[in-house]
Amino acid sequence: MSPQPGPAQSLADAVREAVLAVDGVADTHTGTFGEVGTYLPGRRVPGVRLRPGGAEVHVVLEWDAPVGATADAIRAATASLTGATVDVVIQDVAAPPDAVAGSRR
Repeated sequence: MSPQPGPAQSLADAVREAVLAVDGVADTHTGTFGEVGTYLPGRRVPGVRLRPGGAEVHVVLEWDAPVGATADAIRAATASLTGATVDVVIQDVAAPPDAVAGSRR
């Protein structure tokens, strides 16, 4: 039998799921040096940093996603979960789908 998740674990997972459900978000991002995440026993939730009075999420956007509108949608999707300010960091933009297929020559 596995232990029940604690409040921080549930909140971090819920925030990540809400972020990934936003149109235009390709993934969460762990930061330049892999430092962004919520560390839990035996694992971590990548791209979500919970802190007193708010949260920070680092994301990779899809190629054609509007930056401002997507960041606003992320804030709206996570505000009710955190009950506080959510800072959104656009860490990267995913390559367009045709660029990946066309990169092999």
